[in-house]
Amino acid sequence: MLTELLNSSYFALFLIVALGFMLGRIKVRGVSLDVSAVIFIALLFGHFGVFIPKELGNFGLVLFIFTIGIQAGPGFFDSFRSKGKTLIIITMLIIASASLSAVAFKYLFDIETASLVGLIAGALTSTPGLAVAIDSTASPLASIAYGIAYPFGVIGVILFVKLLPKILRVDLEKEARQLENERRSKYPELQTCIFKVINQPVFNRTLAQLNIGRMTGAVISRIKSGEEILIPSGSRVLHENDWVQAVGTEDSLSQLEMLLGKREEGELPLVDSQDIQSLLLTNKKMINKQLGDLNLHQNFGCTVTRIRRSGIDLSPSPDLELKFGDKLMVVGEKDGLEGLACMLGNNAKLLSDTDFFPIAMGIVLGVLFGKLNISFGDGMSFSPGLTGGVLIVALVLSAIGKTGPILWSMSGPSNHLLRQLGLLLFLAEVGTSAGKTLVATFQTSGALLFGVGAAITLIPMLVSVLVGKFIFKISLLDLLGTITGGMTSTPGLAAADSMVDSNIPGVAYATVYPIAMVFLIIFIQVIALAI
Repeated sequence: MLTELLNSSYFALFLIVALGFMLGRIKVRGVSLDVSAVIFIALLFGHFGVFIPKELGNFGLVLFIFTIGIQAGPGFFDSFRSKGKTLIIITMLIIASASLSAVAFKYLFDIETASLVGLIAGALTSTPGLAVAIDSTASPLASIAYGIAYPFGVIGVILFVKLLPKILRVDLEKEARQLENERRSKYPELQTCIFKVINQPVFNRTLAQLNIGRMTGAVISRIKSGEEILIPSGSRVLHENDWVQAVGTEDSLSQLEMLLGKREEGELPLVDSQDIQSLLLTNKKMINKQLGDLNLHQNFGCTVTRIRRSGIDLSPSPDLELKFGDKLMVVGEKDGLEGLACMLGNNAKLLSDTDFFPIAMGIVLGVLFGKLNISFGDGMSFSPGLTGGVLIVALVLSAIGKTGPILWSMSGPSNHLLRQLGLLLFLAEVGTSAGKTLVATFQTSGALLFGVGAAITLIPMLVSVLVGKFIFKISLLDLLGTITGGMTSTPGLAAADSMVDSNIPGVAYATVYPIAMVFLIIFIQVIALAI
């Protein structure tokens, strides 16, 4: 009966997942495998003949990579601009050191070229690399060598990623918080205070004439003239001894103090007809519109004092583009606030809803893009492949954010659920597939090729740690993402992703993965044709 159940792929799949989670929770000296343990259970099951269909693995792979791309997209281009050069250099070193060490082993142990390029592709778990190796050598030795090197290529990266923080004695959660604080520091904290109008040059001038927002960067939220509390508008005139409440950074408020006069801590009260509310932007029609285009003063008699996005308070400048899920802090007349809430959507339920059309459409576009074949001349060509195509399309769509009525984004919980589901399917299939031939290929082809493949896996990672950590001094989270992306290791990224609640490794992975894939293919073709 058990044999019959194990022959049922869905039973075997969930049994592997369940046992994997049990194993993953076991800690040895503070180190646990977490979700990565699924692949080790899958290797064992694969050795005893349990089979998970390749289609399930591919389904999981596209889900996992697409959700990583969608999550990483908004920060990808910022990361590329700020850290791209460093991460690309480390990635090039990974590919170059893998290739050069492989060539050295060829002459040291007299390994055939066809086997050599197969070992490189397997050590870096690159299916596109294998396809190029087979095409360039027209030899079955490339596939055999790939099969020998592939299991350690998967397992070695996972173990390296898991053990590296312990070896370097780095607390990943602490480092993630530190990097998040550094990111927040780029957006100075917004403060609220009041000013007494005592500088004569501003007396009897309108807010439009003073152009306070452009001149100082501060936002006026309320004005007290005599006993009257007013919501500001461009035509509002400032008089001597008026009180003005403003929101802004310390620098902008200091400039406003120089313009208006006396600064004090505190806030002006609201009258019964006024209110301050936090409104969610969930209306798709408002996405990517600039705040200034909404003309809130004229249309609703309201003022936006700050916008909260991804845990950061942004100053509401007129040219700020609105994004889905932005939380706008708005002050104004109650009737105007109701109208503005309707225009913005303000529907918290939509933040947790999942629209599957953009997911399906995005994956379709990614698969089609992965089929493109780009020729470089002289018989050299490049195809993004399934992983590269889906990742690149997801990054671009997420950065665009919205196309007509289609919103290329997902809520955090939805993204996490689909990413975990895809990852588990992928690890189970990859593990059973590798486990099926692990012992047999080792016995038939000997320890030499296995050892060389393991060395080609380990050497580039050691080089990347030495260069990344001790020369460029990048954070370990960026380094883990760069290592897994440079090694084109999706299971490695899964291991890094499970260790810390941060998307920094995913962003670094997405930054370097396409570059690693292209240059690995080029290096394999050069080695196959020239050596």
